[in-house]
Amino acid sequence: MTTQHHECCPAHTDPTDQPVTQNRLSQPDPERSPGSADIEVDRAEAEEFLELFHAENPQPGPLGPRIAAVMREIDMTGTYWHTAEELAFGARVAWRNNARCIGRLYWQSLQVRDLRTVSDAGSVAARCFEHLREAHNGGKIRPMISVFAPESPSRPAPRIWNEQLIRYAGYEQPDGDVLGDPRYRTFTSKLIQRGWRPPEFPSAFDVLPLVVETVEEGPRLFQVPGQAVHEVPLEHPELTWFAGMGMRWHAVPVISNSLLVIGGVSYPAAPFNGWYMGTEIGARNLGDSDRYDLVPEVAKRMGLDTSDEATLWRDQALVEINRAVLHSFRVTGVTITDHHTESRRFLTHLEREERAGRRCPADWSWIVPPMSGSQTPVFHRYYEAENQVPNFLADNEAAGRALQGGPPAFR
Repeated sequence: MTTQHHECCPAHTDPTDQPVTQNRLSQPDPERSPGSADIEVDRAEAEEFLELFHAENPQPGPLGPRIAAVMREIDMTGTYWHTAEELAFGARVAWRNNARCIGRLYWQSLQVRDLRTVSDAGSVAARCFEHLREAHNGGKIRPMISVFAPESPSRPAPRIWNEQLIRYAGYEQPDGDVLGDPRYRTFTSKLIQRGWRPPEFPSAFDVLPLVVETVEEGPRLFQVPGQAVHEVPLEHPELTWFAGMGMRWHAVPVISNSLLVIGGVSYPAAPFNGWYMGTEIGARNLGDSDRYDLVPEVAKRMGLDTSDEATLWRDQALVEINRAVLHSFRVTGVTITDHHTESRRFLTHLEREERAGRRCPADWSWIVPPMSGSQTPVFHRYYEAENQVPNFLADNEAAGRALQGGPPAFR
C-alpha cells in the first residue's frame, strides 16, 4: 500500500497559547430559492452534534430547547446556523477526529475565526491573506481556522481551488522537465490560460495566485501579497554548499480545500493550519521523485556512491535534506517539529482520549512518518480507523480542481 504524507492537518500548538473566541455574528435570514440544490441538513446529524456539544460544554444550558429550535430552523430553511460556541467547538473536534493527523494533542487551542458572513470572492481572498499573516505570528505559528459561509439550500458556499493558500508554480519546459513543483504543472498551465501572468523571470518558487469561486462570480484569481508570504531559506548546519542551492519553503501550511462538516452543515471554504513537521517538507515536498526530487542532486554534491542502491545513498541524502529543513526553520525562529517528537506527542494524545472515554481514529499510513518510520513509537501498533464527525472530509471534486485547474464547481 502506498503511504501518503501530504500536509494534512493543524500540528500541535504551544499549550500556553490561549484559544481566541470570536464575537458572535448576527445570523443572516436564509430563504430557500426556487430550483436551489437539495442539500437539506440531516436532522439526525444535527441532533447528534448538539448532544455532543452539550455533553462536553454544560455552560450553554439545557439541550432540549436548543434541539427544538434547530429542528424548527431546518424545517423553515433546510439548514441551521451554529452559535459561535458551537462552531468553535465543532472545528476543534473536527481536528480531534481527523484520522490522518498526527498533531492532535493540542486540538483545544485551535483559534477559530468566525467569518460565516463573508461569501464574495474578493472578501474571502482578503481574509485568507489576513489568515496567513496572523497565523505566522512573527514565526511563532498559531494553529488557526477561518470558517467562511456555509453551504445552504438558498446559496452554495464559496470554494477555494488551491490545495493550500501557498503553493508553488510548476512550469512545463520544452524538454518535458518542470521548473518548480511538478505537482502543480497542470494547475499552473490552467491559471495562465485564465489570465495569470507569471514573473518575467520564472523561478522554482513562484507563489501561485489564490483561486476563489462563487456561484455569482465564477472563479477569480488573486495574487497573494508579498507581506502574506513568509518563507524560510534552506541551509545546512555543516554542508556549506547547501545554501547555494537556493532552496526555500513557506512557513505556514494552510490546507484550503478540505470540507469541514459540523452537525450536518458543510463548510467547503474553511482553510486551516498548524505548523510543519519537518518530514512533510524534507522527505515529501523536496524529496519525492515527482516533486522537487532533491535526493539525487544532494547525493551527488555529498560525493556519495550512487552506483548501487545497497550503499543507501538515498537514505543518507534524505537525512541531510531533513536536517537542513529543521535547522533552517529553527535558526530563523519559525516553529517546526520533528517526526520523533511528534510521534511521542501523538501517543500522549491517544492516551488522553482513551482516559476521556473517547475513541481516537487514526490512519496508520498517514500517522507513521515517511522517514525512519520503525524508529517512531507510532509504527508499532494498530489504530481504529473509523471516521467520526465533526471532521475534515476529502472532496474529490475539490481535489480535482486543485490539481487540474477545473472544471469550475458552478457551471
